[in-house]
Amino acid sequence: MRVTDLVATAISNTFRSKVRTTLTVLAIFVGAFTLTITTAVGAGVSQYVDTQVGSLGAADVFIVTPKADDAPADSGPVEYDPATSGAAAGGNFGPPGATSALSDADLTTISDTDGIQSVDPIRALAPDYVAADDGTKYEFTINAASGVTTADLTAGAQLDHGSSESQIILPDSYVTPLGFASDAAAVGSTVQIGITDVLGAQQTVDATVVGVSLESILASGAGANAALTTELAAVQSAGIDTGAARYAGATARFDDSLSPDAVLALQATLADDGYTANTVADQLGTVQTVITGIVGVLNAFAVIALIAAAFGIINTLLMSVQERTREIGLMKAMGMGGGKVYMLFSLEAIVIGFLGSALGAGVAIGAGSILSNVLSTGLLADLPGLNILLFEPLSVALIILLVMAIAFLSGTLPAQRAAKANPIESLRYE
Repeated sequence: MRVTDLVATAISNTFRSKVRTTLTVLAIFVGAFTLTITTAVGAGVSQYVDTQVGSLGAADVFIVTPKADDAPADSGPVEYDPATSGAAAGGNFGPPGATSALSDADLTTISDTDGIQSVDPIRALAPDYVAADDGTKYEFTINAASGVTTADLTAGAQLDHGSSESQIILPDSYVTPLGFASDAAAVGSTVQIGITDVLGAQQTVDATVVGVSLESILASGAGANAALTTELAAVQSAGIDTGAARYAGATARFDDSLSPDAVLALQATLADDGYTANTVADQLGTVQTVITGIVGVLNAFAVIALIAAAFGIINTLLMSVQERTREIGLMKAMGMGGGKVYMLFSLEAIVIGFLGSALGAGVAIGAGSILSNVLSTGLLADLPGLNILLFEPLSVALIILLVMAIAFLSGTLPAQRAAKANPIESLRYE
């Protein structure tokens, strides 16, 4: 008997007992459906977290801020020192607990640290509004870390920090209010940014829209390239020398080929110099770990359901072997070897596994896609870009193959019993 004949016979035999086969397929269906849904949730949330990570900065970047004083919790308030406290040191722009902002000397120290490739200051910019074609003015903010962020674009391109042209990436929520017909229509247009200088006079700066992005929940504001950031900072200071420059922080790029231990050593070196250096992984690593753990637990329940279904396959095939004892004896008497008998019953198990997994995955994709669309316009409308159920073709295919493998292993015992059956005794079986 050829392989094609074995496959055709296995498919035909699978439906001999329709009720028993249907119940077994339904058991597999539940496990495959659950596993497909939980895998899609994990993929959707992970993609969203990765996008949000990109909005915070690249993987090879430290966000460097002044190190906070390690005062004991019960020591009470820290005494004011005009040299290092508050606005005198630029502390108003620093993180909570920081005793000073960064100076040009700090930037030099960080830049000279072995392993740091480049350092750029994070400038504190406070634009008033943005407008297009002298239209309505809207309140506006700029992401101070635009130099290292990667926007989740809906149209256009990323910022070119090497360009002398002032470029901006608009959040998608500004497109319609500013009078643009679509995200793509906004790309290439010019907007006016209003900003008040230190003398109290309001100035305007023109910027070219190079892209439109979904708003990030972790890094709000528009993206501005180095040229626009420098221009806004110059206008804001009105050319007045206010003394030593102070920065809220800095972005420091390091060699992305460094090992995790080397990165930790570099952070320790900066800490010894009085700075706090955090990577994106430091900021969101715990979140990703929690998400992975939750998805893992959900997948475990799906696997338990599949294991229960596996016992259903064993039961179904054992009963099939018992019912077809005389048929097995006849096939062997006519020359079919034990290997082919084993293959026949194994193929029946695989067919059952395929039916259950394909139906489970198919229904999961259909129902999940509808649910995802409903949630994205309802409960999750405030999280733009989140596709809570992301069905990846490779993941779905792997799930189907996994279930078929479980079904094959489940059919091993019944198949071996059939293959080892004595043809004479089988023909005598009543």
